[in-house]
This record gives sequence, C-alpha cells and structure tokens, in this order.
Amino acid sequence: MLVLVSAVAAVILLLSAFGGSGATTTAPLTSSSTQLLPAGPPQPEIVAKIGSLHLQLPVNQSRVTAIGYAGGSDGALALDPLGRQANEGLIKRLVHGLVGGSTVGPRWYQLSGGASGTTSALDVGAPSGTDVYAPVDGTIVAIDRVILNGRRFGSTIQIEPTGAPSLAVDISHVRLDPSLVVGSTVAAGATHLGQLLDFSRAERQALARYTNDSGNHVVIEVHPAATLQSP
Repeated sequence: MLVLVSAVAAVILLLSAFGGSGATTTAPLTSSSTQLLPAGPPQPEIVAKIGSLHLQLPVNQSRVTAIGYAGGSDGALALDPLGRQANEGLIKRLVHGLVGGSTVGPRWYQLSGGASGTTSALDVGAPSGTDVYAPVDGTIVAIDRVILNGRRFGSTIQIEPTGAPSLAVDISHVRLDPSLVVGSTVAAGATHLGQLLDFSRAERQALARYTNDSGNHVVIEVHPAATLQSP
C-alpha cells in the first residue's frame, strides 16, 4: 500500500510540474488582453450546479483569467463546482489520485472569506470591460445598485431561473446594460447583462492571487427567492 501511495504522489507531482488536462477557461490572460476586440458570447459551458439548476460560464472563454469559489453573502446557498480544485491540499490530491475525481469542467480555486459556505460565491475572473452574459435562462426580478464607501459600483442583477422559481441567481460587479429592466427575459450565454467593472480600488480581490492582474471578476450567488426584496 505504501508503494502505491508513493507512486500516486509521484504522478501528482509530475502533473503539477508539467500541467494537466485542465480546461482552457482558466488560462491566465496578459495585461494586453484588455486591448482585444469584443469576444462575443461564451460557448455553452456549465461551471456549477445547485440541484437541477445549472450555471453557465458568463464570459467568453478567451477572457477568463481564473475561476474561484468563496463564502458568499448572508444566506447564499452552497454550489457544486464542476471540474477540479487546482489548489487543493496534498492529502486530497492523493485521495483523488487513488479513487479518481471530477475531470469535467474547468480548474477552479478555493478562496477565503465570506459569510456563507465556502462554495456559495462563484467568482469568474476576467479583465474589466469584458462583456458579461446571463448564466441561466429566466426573468430579471430585481436590479439593485451596489454602493461601497458612498460610491456606486455597478449593479446586482437578480434572475428568477426558468423552472426554479424558488431560487434567485444574483450577478454582481457588472455595469448594467441599459436595455435591461425588471421583467426582461434572459437566455443563458446569449443575453448581454453588461460589462465587468474594475473593483480593484474598492476592495482587495482574493482571485488576484491566481491571475496576472488585479483579480477583477463577476460574482454569481444563488439565494432562496423568499429572502429577496424588490427595489
């Protein structure tokens, strides 16, 4: 058994050194990426689930810098990440080497902080100005301003998912597309919600540890619909 564990550990270390089969969605972007032409909608890619609800990638794959999960705001529900945790500890890596783990989906990072469970906030990193698209099909039920230190930092867009009216999906760190209003219907990966905002002056962003920039990102949370309030 000791020989087998040692062999698995050696394989894991080699994979860490030379890379694995992780998805391209987590490849870091250089600073010049912000000068690219608009990339358009993302290809359909599910990155997280909660029950029967699937959350799709909200930005084009070519713009993703890293994907992370952290504790969300009060009442946010735990999400089930797809893919493999890129910064898991050695023991977990050994266990996954022995019994196998998820290989479907992007590589993601566990981040610190937050008021709820450790996977209740999905952070999808991308350069500021990147176009953001709806992660689910549904209807916008609320649009709230985000105020930090007396300044407005975009909006939180709340979507009631089609087929899951007991839940609400919140998307924040976004400058709202002016064509959207409460009652607008949205389609996953197709409806433009707005542009990703630069939050680097508002807060220290944990995702920056795993990117080549300041760690700007879209935040997605799922709440029970009953806890939401209309503006």
